[in-house]
Amino acid sequence: MPGPHITHNPRPVPAEHGTICALPSEFFGYFGWPSVVRCRNGDLIVVASGLRHDHVDPFGRTVLLRSQDEGRTWTTPTVINDLPIDDRDAGIVALGDGTLLVTWFTSDTRQFDIASRYRQLPDPEAVARYEAGFRRMTPAAVDRWLGSWTRLSEDGGDTWGPPVRVPVTAPHGPIVTADGALFYLGKRFTHKREQPIEAWRSSDRGQTWTHLGTVPLAPGTADENYHEPHVVEQPGGRLLGLIRIEDHGTAPPLAAAGIPVFSMMQTTSEDDGRTWSTAQPLGFHGSPPHLLRHSSGALICAYGHRQPPFGQRAMVSHDDGANWETGMILRDDGPDGDLGYPASVELPDGSLFTIYYQKRATGEPCSLLWTRWQLPLM
Repeated sequence: MPGPHITHNPRPVPAEHGTICALPSEFFGYFGWPSVVRCRNGDLIVVASGLRHDHVDPFGRTVLLRSQDEGRTWTTPTVINDLPIDDRDAGIVALGDGTLLVTWFTSDTRQFDIASRYRQLPDPEAVARYEAGFRRMTPAAVDRWLGSWTRLSEDGGDTWGPPVRVPVTAPHGPIVTADGALFYLGKRFTHKREQPIEAWRSSDRGQTWTHLGTVPLAPGTADENYHEPHVVEQPGGRLLGLIRIEDHGTAPPLAAAGIPVFSMMQTTSEDDGRTWSTAQPLGFHGSPPHLLRHSSGALICAYGHRQPPFGQRAMVSHDDGANWETGMILRDDGPDGDLGYPASVELPDGSLFTIYYQKRATGEPCSLLWTRWQLPLM
């Protein structure tokens, strides 16, 4: 089956930029991996892993921030999850009845060589904070809380129900399909990376899930290469998914299959997620994906660019993913590659509001930032 046709047309997009939250002088000033939703009352809500110290540490919390003026100003971060282990990758979706659903996963960061780094910090108080964070991460806490999770809020994000374990994880969580169900294209969560990309469905607001299907692998790739998918429902119910792909130590190098590292694979389903086309490479650097169908009918994917010039980019398809025009540069001023995970919503005037994480300047921790831009005319 032939893959999508890619047209490379790198060019800056006229855009306005701003800050959702930046705490450059704080120990707990690092934010990452956000998602955004527009509520029925017009509020924008961003969730992220925040009030942490670094990309990998024991401190991650799920935080929520709200804007009531189309993203111009934001509340301070409110903590909605602070489990004893690292809370990461927050997604959010608005259900048809106004309920909000947040997703995230947890990580046992004891497995990484963090001690050799944090014990070299010049501030004894900083070292003590790390030690205290890891004391919370007991074997019992890891056994209880390691996994992928959802929570529901029925009052617009003010209060949240209990965590519910889910079988898969993806940075931006599930989508709501035309029939009101939750559809989750994600990676099966276990202790091992050798797990597939699967489709799951929930008809009870995420309380229980039914497995639908599994994405077939491209030749020369393995399950451990695939991560962090996102999916969009197209007219007529067709589903299109994009998936991050990268090298992994136990799998053959992707270069042998002609696939760039930190790129995207595309797959589609014509039967509500039960069967999927074999994943096809898009063939250019940039990932992970976030998909949005614009009111014009265009399909938009925002993604991070972790090669110089570092920043945030987007691509567009006007034929449901058969052809993509890539390289819309939302910004290319990132100090380094610790950035990305952009997610977008459409505002009432048709403009796009894209949020992501990125350092504002060299030496600062990562912040939550936004870009407002217009879809270029055909």
